[in-house]
Amino acid sequence: MQYFDFIARRYQFFLLSALIILPGLVSLALPGGLRPGIDFTSGSIMTFRFDQSTDQGSVRQVYAELGQPDAIIQRSDDGTYIVRTRTLEAESGETTESGQAISGRQHLQDVLTERFGPLTVLSFDQVSPIVAAEIVRNAVLAVIAACGGILLYLWWAFRHIKESWRYGACAVFALIHDALVVLGVFSILGRFPGFELDALFITAVLTVIGFSVHDTIVVFDRIRENLVKYQGEPFEDVVNHSLTQTMGRSLATSITVILTLLTLWLFGGVTIRNFVLALLVGIASGTYSSIFNASMLLVIWENGELGRLFGRRRPQPVLRRA
Repeated sequence: MQYFDFIARRYQFFLLSALIILPGLVSLALPGGLRPGIDFTSGSIMTFRFDQSTDQGSVRQVYAELGQPDAIIQRSDDGTYIVRTRTLEAESGETTESGQAISGRQHLQDVLTERFGPLTVLSFDQVSPIVAAEIVRNAVLAVIAACGGILLYLWWAFRHIKESWRYGACAVFALIHDALVVLGVFSILGRFPGFELDALFITAVLTVIGFSVHDTIVVFDRIRENLVKYQGEPFEDVVNHSLTQTMGRSLATSITVILTLLTLWLFGGVTIRNFVLALLVGIASGTYSSIFNASMLLVIWENGELGRLFGRRRPQPVLRRA
């Protein structure tokens, strides 16, 4: 077998992961660790259509002038707008000529009509804090259920290998690593205006988890095949050879996805930009963790090194031929 000795640098790979995750964990631990958007707090969702063509940027400017700079505005091809804002107050502070108070919703409609002409409100809904809390709870339960399902599936899929449950545990470790990277990055970005978490963020995290597990299974499946093919070889050599064989495929898949996401981030519009950014961060992290974390953890677990994960220095990698 000819391979590059990745395993010799396993502690350096773990150290790099720690350096990437640590700033995000510190930011998460500090007050205001994550900035939840309307979907996670409460707010209003209005769907309307103007009788004449309008520019989305101009509509966004009106919302900013009305004290809703963080409004999420989506426009369809037929000119229909779906706008999420913070909860519109029962009274806007404005009054009619007769002195009657005007609601926040009505004041918004009046200003939009004055700027862009008549509009038709197709629907108007309020998202209560109770519903928002339920969304958060269900998202956490979904991630926990995904971790448990992955652990059980890999335990069963690798059941013919000794200590097969370790493969599932290492895959879960990798996906938790990727989720923490995404959360940490958005925690840091959330301290700047414009970066808020919405329902699409949950979709992004779950997608990242799926991608991470898929990439990890590809590597682990090759390790399983090579354990049979190279019986009697040291486990480290088998893992090194497996990583060499799967490296090209993993990188090619990830680079293709990342290039597509970059295109979406540049030209897909502001409403999905944070969603795409979360996918970019998570998929880059998932590629790294599948190769340089999950497999390395499997080796140190096999060698009984978990108790001294940051122990003595390891030799530099060399190209070897067995």
